Order: sequence, then structure tokens, then C-alpha cells
Amino acid sequence: MKNNPTYGITGSDHDLFGLGEGHTPLVRSKFIGPSLGIPHLYFKLENLNPTGSYKDRFASVLVREMMARGQKTCMATSSGNTGAALAAYTAAAGISCTILVVDGAPLPKLRQMQLYGARLLMIRDFGKSAEITESVFSALSELSSHYKLPLPISAYKFCPEGMRGVETLAHEIVDSLGRPGEIFVPAGGGGLTLAVAKGVLSRNGGCKVHCVQPEGNDTIASSLRAGTAARPVLRSTTSVSGLQVANVLDGQEVIEACTKSGGTGYVVTDENVFRWHRELAMKEGIFSEPAGAVALAGLEEAVRRGETDPGSRYVCLVTGSGFKDMATVESRFSLPDISAVPAEAAIGHLKNILMK
Repeated sequence: MKNNPTYGITGSDHDLFGLGEGHTPLVRSKFIGPSLGIPHLYFKLENLNPTGSYKDRFASVLVREMMARGQKTCMATSSGNTGAALAAYTAAAGISCTILVVDGAPLPKLRQMQLYGARLLMIRDFGKSAEITESVFSALSELSSHYKLPLPISAYKFCPEGMRGVETLAHEIVDSLGRPGEIFVPAGGGGLTLAVAKGVLSRNGGCKVHCVQPEGNDTIASSLRAGTAARPVLRSTTSVSGLQVANVLDGQEVIEACTKSGGTGYVVTDENVFRWHRELAMKEGIFSEPAGAVALAGLEEAVRRGETDPGSRYVCLVTGSGFKDMATVESRFSLPDISAVPAEAAIGHLKNILMK
């Protein structure tokens, strides 16, 4: 597969704009797959994009279009990764950026945005309450229309041009697999899942696309499995950052596209997500944010239900870097404290370890 980070080049300066996003590795599982009875399990490492998440694909396309239109201001909403990506790409393009962030967004993500120069406004209960979230989206839609600016919310409902950049993720998977498989995708509002399904269907790749959601934000997954309409939740209660989207954004379109691909929905517990968050690091050397372990939790649920085939190829998306949510590492895992000791004591301890 050709390594061309400036996807869609036409030759003008704005089309050459980018930070090296895309063409992330698809690596085969060494331990987790075999332990689940899945010998052909692969991880798509979107955590290795420039700002640490798949949202760089979204931001690169959108900011490129803003540059072409001569726009100098960007306003957006984010739970973390979209904001970090937009803040970086607008900084590189000389565009000012203001971001309305969800209540409780992880501090490392906020600091990342600030370091790129973005202005942040956090709104109480935004992302948690469906009513407040809808009111914010509505207000931003009006401002976007009035000032003739794009509304870079990572959903087709608001920003289809940016989401088309995310479809390249699916193109890469289909090209790399070389034959049909199954792709497990984490979902909040559903934009990523829809992008992957659209990308697969556009390539006639034959891959099934499955939607995985935490049970505290089950707006799509259960409905997809039951063949019913997507529905909002009154309040998102999941602790998995980035997937707290109480409203139905692209949910109905996700159900239609996943069904067309032959996929279904899986609902997982937060505890299983955090367990796989640690297992990915300890067993595969992959440090993801918790949302990046949701797909793997979904695959485990598929195994439990007897819905997997050992002869098929499976891909789990690792959507973002673990460095974006270090508070979860500190609060969820009992890691030993580290303190300085005399050299003799350290060497003695090392000898004891080597003798075992």
C-alpha cells in the first residue's frame, strides 16, 4: 500500500497541508487473540497519528478546506480528541480556534489543546445531559450558519466533509487485509462507526462492521442488534471518556450501514473496557486510552456469544493514545509507588529478581 500522507493531492498548497496523518499500522495480536480463540486478530493503531487519535484524519481534511476558503476562525466542540486534532491543525494553518469542551473532559487532552493555542470553554453537563447537549449543538449550528463557518463536530450530521477524511481508515484496513474480515468499532455518537462502514462499503471490501458501545451510553448498539431505531439516553453514565454522547447524532445511519455490511451491535461494561485497557498494555505493548479498548471488549462479548469464527480475520480499532487520559491510569490501577533508594539496595533487589 502506497504511503501517501497527503491523501487526495491535487497540487495546490492547501492540498499539500498535513502533519503526517493516516497510514497507521495494522499489527497482529501476539497474545490476546490466541487467548480468545481468535488467531487472526489485528489492531489498527490510530493512537500513532500526530496528535494521538484518529481525529487527525477529520481535522486534516476540514482544515484543508478552511484554508482553501480563506477562513481564519474555527469553532468546535470536543470531549478531547477532536479538539486536540483541530487545535494542532489550525495552529499549523494559522487559524484561530475556540473549543467548547464537554463537562469532565480529561485534563491531559485539555492541556494538549491549550498548548496548541486553542481557547477553551467548558460547559456544565455538556456531553452528559441530552437536553443541554442538544441546546449547545443548536446554538452552534445557528452561529455556524450566520458566520458561514463549518461546524467541526465529528459527526456526519454536522460535518460530512471532515468525516469523509475518516473513511480513509477503512480503506487502509480493507487494502491491508486483502480479504473479507470483521471490524469492531467503538461508538459514542456513531460518526466513526459510520465512517468505517461507509469506507468499507465504498470499496466493496466485504468486511462486517460492528458497533460497540458502553452500556452507560447505549444509543445505537442494542438497537442495531434488535433492528429498531436508535434512541437517545436521558443521561450518559459511562466513565469512558470520549464516548459520552447522550444524543442520537449519526445513530440511525450507523444502524443502516452496519446492517448493510452484515454487522451487529455489542454493549460492554465499563469494567471490561478498563480491564482490556490494561491488558492491551501488558499483553500487547499497546498503550491506548480507555475508549481505544472498547472495540476489544466488544470482540470478547462476541466470543462469549459464540458469534466468532476462528478462521476469520478480526480488526479492533485502537482509537487514541493512553497518554491522553493518565488520570484513569492513576485512579483505576494499583501501580506501585516509585521512590529513590541507594544504589546498593537497587542492585541487590535486581539480583533477587534475576535469581528467580
